[in-house]
Amino acid sequence: MSHFNETETPVDLFVIGGGINGCGIARDAAGRGLSVMLAEKNDLASATSSASTKMFHGGLRYLEYFEFGLVAKALKEREVLLRAMPHISWPMRFVLPYHKDMRFEGSTPTSRLLSLVMPWMKGRRPAWLIRLGLFLYDTLGGRQKILPGTSTVNLRKDVTGKPLQQRFAKAFEYSDCWVEDSRLVVLNARDAEARGATILTRTEVVSAERKDGLWKVVLNDRETGAQSTVFARALVNAGGPWVADVIQQKLRLNSSEGVRLVRGSHIVTKRLYDHDKAYFLQGEDGRIIFVIPYEEDFTLIGTTDLDHEDLSKAPECTDAEADYLCAFASNYFEKPLTRDDVVWSYSGVRPLYDDGASSATAATRDYVLSLDQAGDAAPILNVFGGKITTYRKLAENALAKLQPFFPQATGDWTAGVTLPGGDFPVDGVPRLITQLQTDYPFLDDYWARRLVKAYGTEAQQMLVGASGEKDLGRAFGATLTEREVRWLMAHEYARRAEDVVWRRNRLGLRMSKDQIAALDQWMATAYAEGAKNKSPVEEAVQ
Repeated sequence: MSHFNETETPVDLFVIGGGINGCGIARDAAGRGLSVMLAEKNDLASATSSASTKMFHGGLRYLEYFEFGLVAKALKEREVLLRAMPHISWPMRFVLPYHKDMRFEGSTPTSRLLSLVMPWMKGRRPAWLIRLGLFLYDTLGGRQKILPGTSTVNLRKDVTGKPLQQRFAKAFEYSDCWVEDSRLVVLNARDAEARGATILTRTEVVSAERKDGLWKVVLNDRETGAQSTVFARALVNAGGPWVADVIQQKLRLNSSEGVRLVRGSHIVTKRLYDHDKAYFLQGEDGRIIFVIPYEEDFTLIGTTDLDHEDLSKAPECTDAEADYLCAFASNYFEKPLTRDDVVWSYSGVRPLYDDGASSATAATRDYVLSLDQAGDAAPILNVFGGKITTYRKLAENALAKLQPFFPQATGDWTAGVTLPGGDFPVDGVPRLITQLQTDYPFLDDYWARRLVKAYGTEAQQMLVGASGEKDLGRAFGATLTEREVRWLMAHEYARRAEDVVWRRNRLGLRMSKDQIAALDQWMATAYAEGAKNKSPVEEAVQ
């Protein structure tokens, strides 16, 4: 958490919300020379932005809803983002097994059109239509050199067919990308702060009102209970699921716009197969799920699409949703899955723009930026919806909306600019791992891979001066050491064990409850004793 002195000198931009959209906007604005402050009431990425399916993707199924613009925009971003963060994102191949009973979900524009011209299809997705969709997927985004195009797979001979039931003989294979979602948020916040922004975590906006051409924002530090006041020339409401609540309860403004809250749940099992490709599976109900290699020894399965009516209730993967995902996957895999195979589950609420769609699945995934300003009143930009893949473009468009109020803040700049630790080529991860193990031979293969895929080139900085494990301080389990935790507290806003083991990394999958509790107690003590200040090692490497 950055600290600030209360003052009536206004900042240019105050951002509410520390998810991917808020942090992306803060970074873009700070890079244009604006003074920026961001407040997040909990930890960064503590809600929707850490509960995604962990993908940079165009959204293949959105083509059935004729969302060509959204898909093209997302596809173009994949390779831009890969180049900016090659440590936390990487290409992944997806296998789409084909069978004749693939069906549309509900009444999509595509299914309605086919029902008119080919009524005998009876709601099925024919192979030629899937191949056409994949052709569009390959071409809409102007794919360049990193991601290979679609190919046809013989499942009888290919390794990807081995874990599947024998009835599947043919599949299509296409490209998308993996991303560590919550690390993406933190790295955007760090880069924003490096460019002059103030990032306040565990700081709640109590109220905001227009006063003398500015926004008067009252803040509450949730750790100390202290209140303070900040003035801003413009406000960005990136509250995610709480965007409407901010408008109505914090700002006391009238608005006819709102969000449709959709719960997406995921389950994690022990590793289901030995190769590194993912599966795109189509259900008898017309829905799709992904089955993805996860954290080396696990498999991620998701997601559901259910309306979530009550924000006061934290989203959880219900038993019914877990059973649904297990049954869905069991229709494809040779070995059936049950809830007993689930080692962890998580759920997030996606704040989709309320476009009046008939179902949660059909609701648009595109974003809407709504500017509220009249006369000399201070402007507010409300952010509705969005996808993690298009967060950077959303930030650019947000600054374009605000540009009339900040004529000096011109020039899009974020495309191709690396995030912390990402200053190396897309194919450079193996070389970084080899170099890290050469410099620190006490690291085993898993440990070195984990550090490079989390911190990139900064892994070297974190370990500087260490000649053995003993130099890294207390060992908390699963290769997590005191040196790394202190780094996360000093550089990445971590305050509690859950910040570390479920958002800065996913070591909670490998640590016991007792180990996590011991880490939490240690962090509380260290923070109270001043661990928020950088250690001598950290000072030396800056």
